Amino acid sequence: MLSRKSPLVVKIGGSLAGSPELSGWLAALELFAGPLVLVPGGGVFADAVRGMQAKMQFDDVAAHRMALLAMQQYGLALCSLWPRLCCADSIAGIRVTLKHGRVACWTPRNVSGLPQTWDVTSDTLAAWLAGSLRAKRLLLIKSAEAKPSANLADLAEAGMVDPLFATFAAASGAKIFIAGPQSLPRAAQDFAQDDVPGVSPGLAPGILPNGREG
Repeated sequence: MLSRKSPLVVKIGGSLAGSPELSGWLAALELFAGPLVLVPGGGVFADAVRGMQAKMQFDDVAAHRMALLAMQQYGLALCSLWPRLCCADSIAGIRVTLKHGRVACWTPRNVSGLPQTWDVTSDTLAAWLAGSLRAKRLLLIKSAEAKPSANLADLAEAGMVDPLFATFAAASGAKIFIAGPQSLPRAAQDFAQDDVPGVSPGLAPGILPNGREG
């Protein structure tokens, strides 16, 4: 039966593909009892798109669509590793998956209303999805650590999130968490207690909670 609780949206970085940490994160997420939606990153699959764009010179619209396919590839791999995962390519599909007690793995085919450039990565797509699902919490699982004192502008400048993430994160209304390798040892305990591991960075200066610039 579908829980009335809002889902936890978790973006799992493509940089974790092939890493020993990946299985640890999936095992920890298995202990989360509430509705859960996984957003796969692009990782090496998206890197291949970037490399071919440099060689073939196709435009950013084509690259954006191919990057969505990269997310689908990683999502299919994750679903093969975690039996509870079920791929869903739409909001409606996610809701049906959650209704049946499965963990939804979002494999988007098309997302309207977002710029089709490299300024939009799976981080911003995860924030957009969190807003669409009215999720109260959004977790980005990374292969690097975020400084506890950093805000989203700092993280964008450091290349940890994309340039548009702060705006879409604020607009989503969700509380943002970012977890790196140091959060993994106690992640299972956190998820089992309905907590979210990682640090919770502040909004970027000048960005209001509704996503508008102040």
